[in-house]
Amino acid sequence: MTRYIAVLDASLGDTPAERNLRRELEAVADDVVVDVYKLPASALPPTVSSPEWNYDGVVVSGSQTSVYEDRDWIHEATTWLRHVHEAGVPLLGICWGHQFIAQALGGRVVDMGEYELGYRDITRVGTDPLFDGIPTEFVSFETHSDRVAELPPGASVLARNDYGIQAYRVGSAYGVQFHPEYDRQTAVWVTEGKDLPDERIQQVLDGITDESVAAAEPAKLVFENFLGLVETHQRVVASASRRY
Repeated sequence: MTRYIAVLDASLGDTPAERNLRRELEAVADDVVVDVYKLPASALPPTVSSPEWNYDGVVVSGSQTSVYEDRDWIHEATTWLRHVHEAGVPLLGICWGHQFIAQALGGRVVDMGEYELGYRDITRVGTDPLFDGIPTEFVSFETHSDRVAELPPGASVLARNDYGIQAYRVGSAYGVQFHPEYDRQTAVWVTEGKDLPDERIQQVLDGITDESVAAAEPAKLVFENFLGLVETHQRVVASASRRY
């Protein structure tokens, strides 16, 4: 059964976000079809209740903005996402998307006053299908200066590190603060673009090595596992349709 995924690209301008997410999602199986919507251009998929709705899952990318900024496209996407969540459609937010879903569903996001940047250690909390096959202690690339300070009602923490919540689940929605989709080229690109002291930038660049890139590979299983959850959701929906 073909799995149709809507990617909400919240990044500003020409970035690697679409390329990276297409690569990771489409690499899982031949039956994955990805459509990308550029949020800052106010591009959104059809509403979940409309006849044009055709998506089995939604992935929300990172962004250079903060989720709490007063921007029309953030407000529009918030209303849209709440309806999708109410319908039980699987959602996966990455970095900004992680914070966006949390805020949209009743959580709180705050400025950390500093950057978490580079390949960082993360610890799983409990068990969840999204993290099947990923070690309890794993590595992934981080680039953010905001964090989820309060989770939405009913949410469960799935991963943490010394900067706070790194993953959560609320119903069929997931957020991961880290970037499992980043390749080495993107890690260098985003680091060089930061307005930080040269010494800090060089320190992070020095940490982008063959070893760190390889250590981050297990985190990419998030995409395969998410698409597995999408497939399970498809079967549930199909079964319910047959009953009626």
